[in-house]
Amino acid sequence: MANKGSLFQMEGVPPLGQVVPLGMQHVVAAIVGVVTPALLVSNTCGLEGADRTILVQVSLLITALTTLLQLYPLGRVGAGLPVIMGVSFAYVPTLLAIGGQFDLPTILGAQIVGGIVAIIFGIFLKQLRVFFPPLVTGTVIFTIGLSLYPTAVRYMAGGAASDSFGSPKNWLVAIITLAVVIFFNHFTKGTAKLAAILIGMVAGYIVALAMGMINFDSVRAAPYFQVVAPLHFGIKFNISACISMAIMYVVNSVQTIGDLSSTTLGGMDRVPTDRELSGGIMAQGFGSVVGAFFGALPTASYSQNVGIITVNRVVNKMVFLFASGVLLVAGFIPKFASALTTIPQSVIGGATISVFATITMTGMRMITSDGLTPRNVAVVGLAVALGVGVTSVPGCLGGFPAWVTTVFGSSSVVIATLAAILLNQILPRPEQAKEAENEAGPA
Repeated sequence: MANKGSLFQMEGVPPLGQVVPLGMQHVVAAIVGVVTPALLVSNTCGLEGADRTILVQVSLLITALTTLLQLYPLGRVGAGLPVIMGVSFAYVPTLLAIGGQFDLPTILGAQIVGGIVAIIFGIFLKQLRVFFPPLVTGTVIFTIGLSLYPTAVRYMAGGAASDSFGSPKNWLVAIITLAVVIFFNHFTKGTAKLAAILIGMVAGYIVALAMGMINFDSVRAAPYFQVVAPLHFGIKFNISACISMAIMYVVNSVQTIGDLSSTTLGGMDRVPTDRELSGGIMAQGFGSVVGAFFGALPTASYSQNVGIITVNRVVNKMVFLFASGVLLVAGFIPKFASALTTIPQSVIGGATISVFATITMTGMRMITSDGLTPRNVAVVGLAVALGVGVTSVPGCLGGFPAWVTTVFGSSSVVIATLAAILLNQILPRPEQAKEAENEAGPA
């Protein structure tokens, strides 16, 4: 007989009538984050038709499998916590930079290196955490959000490659999508509020359909069931791309620490153990390495799903097992994945600009949690100025070897991360400055 469990305890089996709606709530909260990075990268790398569908399909699959690994660890790999982890927006600036300069196989090769770096970071977690206090992590997350704004606006206008780029029709669909997201996010409660982005995309999709902006040829051509073969896209290694991705994996490993901590604090009133943190980061790296061989993009924990846990305190693993099961089944159905690829770029832009704004302000909250002292303002201000400034001026690194431009000139996040780490280590803290004044004596 199954062990009856409480929704507010990790173990046990609650009634199915409770598990299904709560599990679907997590699917709804995650689905946009799972699918949209694949669509963005597909556009940048010029993928169309079946390849575009496959990239969405494997995104669903790897999200399901990485979540299962977090729920039920293999040895030291996995946190054993109720966490949704999958393909993430957090890597998008770097993915688009690498994809635009090279191609998808180069992204996947760099992803393997980055995943290995995440595994190493997880193993040596205690020693490395000192370099990533909230000030540094917040600066990086803030820069990620800023760097994504041009992408959102480009999509709101219809996508740079579109013949109708900048047309009133695209902007109308984008604004309607954004307006619906804002309404449900700020004027409703419960599931409607949590699913605001999804509802906005559905509304925008219906408007675009009525305006004749959607083509279903790819859906009709897609099969009902398909298993993705390994190495479908191939894998290439480029040193500069690998360095950029390795830095991003370190940054997102720190963000995973924050999400795992929020999960245990918000749902279980305790801090996570070092074993849970280490295992969670290692699972993030392991999922990315395995996913790269099937064409899936990098994985990270989903902060929006962590937010659900902090609100309803539901931590039972069966809820998350059901959610991962839904994503897993969807990943084997190409018609479902293909239908998702028909979402117009203007709809994606209208929905994701609010996501990117939330990412930016999450970083800002982390920065201000430590106080805006002159030292902290200098760390954040200089790091963001260098990161955003260099990438905003095409060709400013033209006198350097090509790999320098790839590593430092393609994504503002890389420069901002390195600058924030260095400045945080170099600039004297208030207590150090006070000690120096005492040693110097009166002037």
